[in-house]
Amino acid sequence: MTTAQENTEYAAEQAPRLAWTQHAPEVYKAMVRLDAAARQGLDPKLYELVKIRASQLNHCAFCLDMHTKDALAAGESVERIVQLSAWEESRHFYTEKELAAIELTEAVTVLTDGFVPDEVYETAAKHFEEAELAQLIAAIAVINTWNRFGVATRMTPGHYQPGQHG
Repeated sequence: MTTAQENTEYAAEQAPRLAWTQHAPEVYKAMVRLDAAARQGLDPKLYELVKIRASQLNHCAFCLDMHTKDALAAGESVERIVQLSAWEESRHFYTEKELAAIELTEAVTVLTDGFVPDEVYETAAKHFEEAELAQLIAAIAVINTWNRFGVATRMTPGHYQPGQHG
């Protein structure tokens, strides 16, 4: 017996434009080291929420696949992951500290105004010690860089297994 989903014909999977990690292995290794350094001292669930939100904003399907799976593996709920794209209307799903991190993630990711607003930074500074805030900003910067590699080279989502790259 087959399910309806098994009989559904999905669109063809797009091949990546470029296997950038093979052609720039030292850059990839440096990114992995930078990512590991940036995550130090940050709560794993918060870290994944930040990575998911930046990836949503940057339309990085590969990173969304990876970080939603890693968030679930870290114990994050499906509900909070689903609500993340509409966090302003779903504030009650998150702590004030998480909201400050999500808002800072958006401000650092979308620099169309050319700066991070003082009120966004000040809110984050109220919820994070300086060292933790520095780590958070580093984590946001790193995921934005990963997103740019993923989007530019059109990395293919759907094949990542939790913890595969961590």
